Amino acid sequence: MTKSEMAEKLAEKINVKKQQAEEIINIFTNSIIEALANGDKVEIRGFGSFRVRHRAQKEGRNPKTGEKVSVPAKKVPFFKTGKDFREVVDHEEPGAQGQGSGSQASAG
Repeated sequence: MTKSEMAEKLAEKINVKKQQAEEIINIFTNSIIEALANGDKVEIRGFGSFRVRHRAQKEGRNPKTGEKVSVPAKKVPFFKTGKDFREVVDHEEPGAQGQGSGSQASAG
């Protein structure tokens, strides 16, 4: 689902124009980004939590030359799904809600 598709669905559900729904989505996502940039954790019960993970400096290799290079330490955003979210995804039949990738194999 794209951001545009999400805005259409939200607009329909809460009976607003698509432009207003897009603004709501932008405010929501920007709030998460700002919180993480400030070092805060964002938790949405049942859905999941966003936080920043710290990656230590490490040695890597230049793929073209094979030369050793130092990869600096960095911070990366991380999302952990909530229990309710995981359970819904685990128990839904493929294709029952929305569109899947079309290439999922049946686990048996």
